[in-house]
Amino acid sequence: MKKEILLLKHQDDFIKSNYRHTGLVAGFGSGKSHAGITKTVIKKLMYNGIDVAYYLPTYPLVKDIAFPRFSEILSNLGIPFKLNRSDKEFHLPNGRIILRTMDNPDLIVGYEVGYSLIDEADVLPKDKMQEVYTKIVARNRKALPNGEKNSLDFVSTPEGFKFLYEFFVKKPSPNKLLIKGKTADNPFLPDDYIPSLLETYSDEKILAYLEGEFVNLTSGNVYRNYNRQDNNTRRVVKAGDVLHIGMDFNITKMNAVVHIQEDKKHFAVDEFVNAYDTQELCELIKRKYSNHKIIVYPDSAGSSRSTSGKSDHDIIRSFGFTIRGMVRNPAVKDRVNAMNLAFKNNKQEISYYVNDEQCPNYSEALERQTYKNGEPDKTSGFDHITEAGGYYIYQATGKTITYRVR
Repeated sequence: MKKEILLLKHQDDFIKSNYRHTGLVAGFGSGKSHAGITKTVIKKLMYNGIDVAYYLPTYPLVKDIAFPRFSEILSNLGIPFKLNRSDKEFHLPNGRIILRTMDNPDLIVGYEVGYSLIDEADVLPKDKMQEVYTKIVARNRKALPNGEKNSLDFVSTPEGFKFLYEFFVKKPSPNKLLIKGKTADNPFLPDDYIPSLLETYSDEKILAYLEGEFVNLTSGNVYRNYNRQDNNTRRVVKAGDVLHIGMDFNITKMNAVVHIQEDKKHFAVDEFVNAYDTQELCELIKRKYSNHKIIVYPDSAGSSRSTSGKSDHDIIRSFGFTIRGMVRNPAVKDRVNAMNLAFKNNKQEISYYVNDEQCPNYSEALERQTYKNGEPDKTSGFDHITEAGGYYIYQATGKTITYRVR
C-alpha cells in the first residue's frame, strides 16, 4: 500500500530540494525537525547500501527527539528497523541512519555516509559550528548512484547572525538554497501556542522564534528591560519574611541576591558580594538573617563534590538552608530572557523590582553588563551577581524555555 506523508509547503520545498546545501530556517513549531528527519529517511531509501547521518547538538536531543521521531516515521512508512541506542544508529534492511551529537567535534570520525543533515545548527557558537561543519563534510563522501553530489542540509531556528546567516546569506552560492518558514504556517498547533510565545518573548525574539528571521539577539545591554526608576522598590526585609536567595559560585567572588516574594511579584532586597567561598557566604547570610527561613537557588555546578568531600550544596544545607536547584543551569539566553520578561514583559507588566539602595552592585551590573562576541561580557565583573539573581528568577517566574524541535 502506498504511504503518504503530509507536509507543509516549506517542508515540501525543503525535502524536494536537490541543492548541495539546503537550509530550512523557521520558527518554533513549524516542523523543521519533521522535515529534516523525513528527508533523511527518504535519502536512506534512495541509497541502497549507503549510510546517512543526522546530527543534533547534544545527546539529550538525540534521545528525546531523534529516537522517537525516526521510529515514528519509519513505522508509519512500514519500514522495518532496529534501533541500537548505545551506538545511536537505526539499522534498516538497506543500511544505517547514523545519529551523532555535535558537542565534541573530535568524535565525528570513523564512518562514511552519502547524505548528512544538521538539526539546530545555530544552537552552537559560530566558531564551533564551523568546526563541526568541517568535520561533517569530511564524513559526507560515500559515492552515490549516477554520480550525484553528496548533500549536507540544515534545519534550525535562527539564533541571530551566527553560522547559518554567514553560510547562506553572507556567502551565497549557486549550490545553496535557503528556505524560511513561520510558526503560523503550521495549522496543527494548539490555539494558545502562538499567543503564549507572544507573551514570553521580546520583539526581537518574536521575529526570530516565530517568523524565522535573522535578527540581532545579542547587542547592547544584556538586561535591556531593566530600568532603575521603573523597577525600583523600597521594600526591605521584615520579620517573618521567607528569603529566596540566588547564589553564584566563584572562589573569592561568591555572590548572592536576597529576594522576597509577594503576590507573584519578586523583590531584590539585599546582596552579598565577593565572599571568599561558600562557607563564608553562608556564615554571612546566617549571621544577618538567623531568624528567617532561607531558600537558596544555587548555581547547579555546586552539586559536585570538592576534594574535601563536601559539595557547595552540602555546605549550604549544613546551615539549615533549603535548596531549590536544577540538574543543570539554564541556557544563558533563557536565563537572560526570563529576567528581561520579569523586568517588563510585552504587556508592559513588571513583576521584578530591585532596591537599588540595598543592592547597589546588583543594580549597577543590571545597567552596565553588555554583550561581547555574542555572549554576556564576563570580563567586566558584572556577570557573577547577575547570574546569582538570574538563577532565582529563572525558577521563580516559571519561564522555563524548552527547545521545541519539530
